[in-house]
Amino acid sequence: MKSIYIKTYGCSLNQADSELMAGLLKKANYNIIADEKKADLIIINTCTVKGKSETRFYKELSRLKKLKNKKLIVSGCIPQAELELKKLEGLSLIGTSQLVNIVEVAEDTLNGNTVQLLGKERNQRLNLPKIRKNPVIEIIPICEGCLGKPCAYCKVKQARGDLFSYSERAIIEQIENALKDGVKEIWLTAQDTGCYGLDIKSSLVNLLNSVLKIKGDFKVRLGMANPNFVIKYLDDLIKIYKNEKMFRFLHIPVQSGNNRILKLMERKYTAEDYKKIVSKFRKEIPDITISTDIICGFPTETEDEFMDSLNLIMETKPGVLNRNMFWPRPGTKAAGMKQVLSRITRERTRKLTLEFKKLAFENNKKWLGWEGYVLIDEPGRDKTSKNFIARNYAYKQVILKGNYKLGQKIKVKIKETTVFDLRAVCI
Repeated sequence: MKSIYIKTYGCSLNQADSELMAGLLKKANYNIIADEKKADLIIINTCTVKGKSETRFYKELSRLKKLKNKKLIVSGCIPQAELELKKLEGLSLIGTSQLVNIVEVAEDTLNGNTVQLLGKERNQRLNLPKIRKNPVIEIIPICEGCLGKPCAYCKVKQARGDLFSYSERAIIEQIENALKDGVKEIWLTAQDTGCYGLDIKSSLVNLLNSVLKIKGDFKVRLGMANPNFVIKYLDDLIKIYKNEKMFRFLHIPVQSGNNRILKLMERKYTAEDYKKIVSKFRKEIPDITISTDIICGFPTETEDEFMDSLNLIMETKPGVLNRNMFWPRPGTKAAGMKQVLSRITRERTRKLTLEFKKLAFENNKKWLGWEGYVLIDEPGRDKTSKNFIARNYAYKQVILKGNYKLGQKIKVKIKETTVFDLRAVCI
């Protein structure tokens, strides 16, 4: 039996892709292992959203090419979006919309052939065999691609294409089957969950209402949704988020606090739209965790425009902030614009990071003394101690010490807070 190792870069959608490939390969009698040294075949599932992600991948690829008696397949967004495939010459490639064919590509590659399967197709990839990385978390892609033109900085559209929503029936079926397997968290993921269903005469609101009717003890985490769709469904989404099955966690990427920059980015909302969303959610659900994203150093961004972003973060006080230095992606509109000096971009990112850490620490201090139930959903990252990571109803990361099992519900009290997490004891 041939052994296969899968290495995954990128977002939860990429992780779902890797779980799908692993499941299909296992069904075809391949051995999926966690040690690349013992593998006959290595699959690298790639991410193209940031330049650093690609740089890291190509460095890793160079290392893997030197390993003896190892066959390689490169999958995911990089081969699908790459305009020039010279860097991947001589390797088997499989794109984002061809993953259901991974078994055939693996067989051919192990037999010494080079396969490049990059055609854009729409495959129903739900309710197929999979191997979950985490046995208590089910990651379900509800749609792929996005509506309209890509944002000026985004290369992912080249990989994922236009919006393609999976049927509500197929999504519900996959959730029900996952619950039978003992799953406790359902992650609904996509490039943009907010536009779900707009190509099939449905909507995110319709889907969530159906999901929340499913019987069982589980929590739903909704993935990233862009502000222009969230504001469209604002009142309905707030009502949905009051359901006890929803993690009170909302990821709405604003990217900039300045409207001129948002227009250059070809984002379809304003900073005021974002503020309205946050304000209304906080009024109705005060303890909701807001997550957002900021790009520092977008082409032509002035110091005052960067300060608009910093001030927006300080005003709206998100619980999670993904801070990104702008990196020109080949083939995107922003790559041809006048660039901000890299040292200025780095300094802006550093300043935003420092200010957010202060804000995050103050946000987390509000949870000191809180008592309630948490769900243990990850082993601790420190392998030398018996730490576990749990989540409360607002998806706050809670660190616990002790002998626990994934999927357990534990009543705790928060005894300590840090910039990054809450520290608790069992009560």
